[in-house]
Amino acid sequence: MLKTGLSKRSVEFDLLTLFPEMFQGPLSESLLKKAQSKGLLSFNVFNIRDFATDKHKTVDDTPYGGGSGMVMKVDVIVRALGKTAEKLNSRKAEKRIILMSPRGAKLTQQKAQELAKLKQLTIICGHYEGVDERVLDYIDEEISIGDYVLTGGELPAMVLIDAIARYIPGVVKEADSVTHDSFHNGLLDYPSYTKPPEFEGKKVPEVLLSGNHKEIEKWRGEQSLKLTKERRPDLLG
Repeated sequence: MLKTGLSKRSVEFDLLTLFPEMFQGPLSESLLKKAQSKGLLSFNVFNIRDFATDKHKTVDDTPYGGGSGMVMKVDVIVRALGKTAEKLNSRKAEKRIILMSPRGAKLTQQKAQELAKLKQLTIICGHYEGVDERVLDYIDEEISIGDYVLTGGELPAMVLIDAIARYIPGVVKEADSVTHDSFHNGLLDYPSYTKPPEFEGKKVPEVLLSGNHKEIEKWRGEQSLKLTKERRPDLLG
């Protein structure tokens, strides 16, 4: 188990996985690393195999009724969840148990913002053909990161963590950049430019060089709406 320190302002993540090493790199780099050093985030990574009781550390079995693939066992997962039960029960309104699953509700910016307000999140990383359906009696919700299937729940869990972390005060240095993200206000983000002012004949829009902040904000709003209409009209309802 990997554990880092807590602070009063931190959000704690308990990660239940068959491959704990997969989290070492992503949780030890960039903003997530800095957030941990500031006491804003804490991660506990549990190997689900540690909660299997047979000598082979079996975490899956063949599905009843036949079919391809294997299914993760309910008893093993529930024992792993029991490791965090005491602290979860003590602050029930501030915690959430989440299963990463292609069947879940699709992750949105609004969902990330909602989850960032909690104190503790337990994330179960599924594998194989999924988990025994009875696991759902012990979780609060299923979340998917898109309409596709990956080899396991670890990568989706990392996406969820990163999306949540941006909404925890102090994780992103420039707070304004979070409120201008794509999807934050239901629209895609506006185009951005930096130096040089001209590259291979393509110039930065003059309004961005004008210093007129009112006109710049107007242009950005128009461009945001234009891009959303072109690329994601579904966001406009």
